[in-house]
Amino acid sequence: MAGLYFGEFEIGHVFEHELRRTITESDNMLFSNMTLNPQPLHIDHEFAKNTEFGKPLVNSIFTLGLMIGISVSDTTLGTTVGNLGMSDTQFPRPVFHGDTIHVTTEVAAKRASKSRPGQGIVTFIHRAYNQDNKLVVICHRAALMRGRNKSD
Repeated sequence: MAGLYFGEFEIGHVFEHELRRTITESDNMLFSNMTLNPQPLHIDHEFAKNTEFGKPLVNSIFTLGLMIGISVSDTTLGTTVGNLGMSDTQFPRPVFHGDTIHVTTEVAAKRASKSRPGQGIVTFIHRAYNQDNKLVVICHRAALMRGRNKSD
């Protein structure tokens, strides 16, 4: 698998993920409908044109999921046991249809698990930027990671 094991993460390392994604209106509509989110700010052009943004915003939970998803192939693909939590999530700028998102991931902390030999907890700081390199999302995520062996 492409993901790293617990012992392979280095505190302070920043991944510059090569994968980028342009968000479409279809992405936003499908996600909003699949999650039963009828917020007109996301799905109603007539409503949204009368807001300060003048057009629909991309559902922020979609943007959060996209950001973390982009990071997976370089960090946790096949090596994570599971997410333990997300904190300090902020959306400093809106995301619109047609925006292209790119992501960085910083390894902020790591520690061996006290209850699971051979596993450890890694804290990531994910940051997503639009095509103008403006920060649109930041989130701290703790993940329980597999070790290569019991001593990891």
